[in-house]
Order: sequence, then structure tokens, then C-alpha cells
Amino acid sequence: MAFLSGFFNLIFGWAINLGAPYNLMIITFIITLFTTLVYKFTTNQERLKSIREEMKGIQSEIKNLKNSPEKMLEKQKQLSPLMLESYKHIFKPMLITFLPLILILGWLRETFTANGEDIKIIFGLSWLWSYILFSVIFSIIIRKVLKVY
Repeated sequence: MAFLSGFFNLIFGWAINLGAPYNLMIITFIITLFTTLVYKFTTNQERLKSIREEMKGIQSEIKNLKNSPEKMLEKQKQLSPLMLESYKHIFKPMLITFLPLILILGWLRETFTANGEDIKIIFGLSWLWSYILFSVIFSIIIRKVLKVY
């Protein structure tokens, strides 16, 4: 991991020097932006949007059919192929981003761990929980701004 540490220090070293929590916030923003852009440009956004709308419609119909198990089962059968198609669209960007994310998370662990203990970043949370919190917040914002479905 020494080569990768040098590589990631070269890329993100400027941010590390800013100090916590700003360093982790900036790194998380960059990673989240990267994964969102990969997701946006490797998926058919129009098709995903239409699938999600269809799924919402069917799910609302299912809620209204609580007293009719046969019709509810029929609607659930309509929902299954849509979910499968949605997963097929999501799988490609997941494959593209998986390895880089694992490598970056390993580097973050090395960077934000001192003497075997996690450095507390924000609200007394470790770097990992802080990363997850920042990632969720940034993901919501970036997806809305870039109109990613």
C-alpha cells in the first residue's frame, strides 16, 4: 500500500494539510462527485427515471390492494422485472467505482488512524462514520444538482 499512499498523498495531500474536519469533507466531496459522475455517464438516465416512476406507481397500487392478495401478487410480479432492469443499469457504475473506492478507503484508514486509534473528526465520530455522514449529505446535493436518478 506504500505506492498507493504516495499516490493518494500526491492527489489529496493539499487537503490533508487543511486539518479535520475540512480535509475529510473535501476528500469525501471529490470522491462522491467522481462516483456520481461515473454513475450519471454510464447509465441511461432517462430509462432509469421512467423505471423509478413506474415502480412508484405500482407500489402505490400495491398499497391500495391490501384487501386483495391475488391482485397484490399480480402487481408484485410486474414490479420484479423493473427492479431487475434497474439493477442491471446500476451494476456497471458499481463495477467501475468499486476498486478505486476500496483503495481510497484503505488510504483514508491509514491517514486518519493514529497509533491504532481512529482520529475523531466531527461530533466525536471516527473518520469512517464522518466519511459516511459527509458522503450521504454530498450525494443528495450532487444528485439533485446534476439531476442523477
